[in-house]
Amino acid sequence: MLGFLVPLQTCLIIYRNKQQTHKKIITQLGISRVYEQRDAAECIEKILTMTSPEASQIFHGLLANQITCSRGHKETDRDAPFWHLPLSLVDFYNQDYSVVNGIEEFFRPTCLNGEHQMHCDRCGRKVDATITDVIKHHPDVLILLLKRFEFNYSYMSYFKISCFVEVPYSLQIPENEAYELYAVVDHFGGLRGGHYSATIKIQDEDRWYKFDDAQVTPLDYQPFQEKSQSAYLLFYRKAKSKSHNCYHRHLFLYIFLLLLFYYLCCSR
Repeated sequence: MLGFLVPLQTCLIIYRNKQQTHKKIITQLGISRVYEQRDAAECIEKILTMTSPEASQIFHGLLANQITCSRGHKETDRDAPFWHLPLSLVDFYNQDYSVVNGIEEFFRPTCLNGEHQMHCDRCGRKVDATITDVIKHHPDVLILLLKRFEFNYSYMSYFKISCFVEVPYSLQIPENEAYELYAVVDHFGGLRGGHYSATIKIQDEDRWYKFDDAQVTPLDYQPFQEKSQSAYLLFYRKAKSKSHNCYHRHLFLYIFLLLLFYYLCCSR
């Protein structure tokens, strides 16, 4: 993990010295294809591959499908690791979207009956059942991907969903795990081109900063009090972690977000 900090330490020195160019930072981060359009979720995975397994565990979660038959017998499918949870906006093209409702929908049980019945080994026959997504391991940092880019089969092309999204500061995840918002990546523009910015809460200062290309601006207000039409990636951290002495963990989160932002600001 410490080897991963070296490039950012240089970047922070550049910033502290008030050097007004991104060229040195871009070089330090190994970004070669400047201004090539990239997806934020793909950048997350790229950056996490640069880290040690110990560091990337902060973002690592485990999902499993729990199948419950009508007689109460339960089976659990194999674990599925995830870096982020995707929330579909496809049904909200012309209406507002709530992240809280989206989480409830994501974990809502799916009923299987009629011709969709499943075979239960313990019952020895096909029976009605429900399938529920269960988080077996809650990541320290939960990333939510708002799926603003969807495929339109009528036109055989992708399109962007620009609905307004209600972004909560506090979020309750099944199994009674509480999270708090600490960063948001926004996307402005369309499918073929756009612009990214990031809003990050600095733990030590308890203050929000806006990162927009060469400008880093402290905010004197609480952001996201109104619904957002540009929010794309939401970062939540476990609320209980605030009471622990996790200096290195918070430092890594800050570094990760800076890396993500600089990758994205060069991908417009």
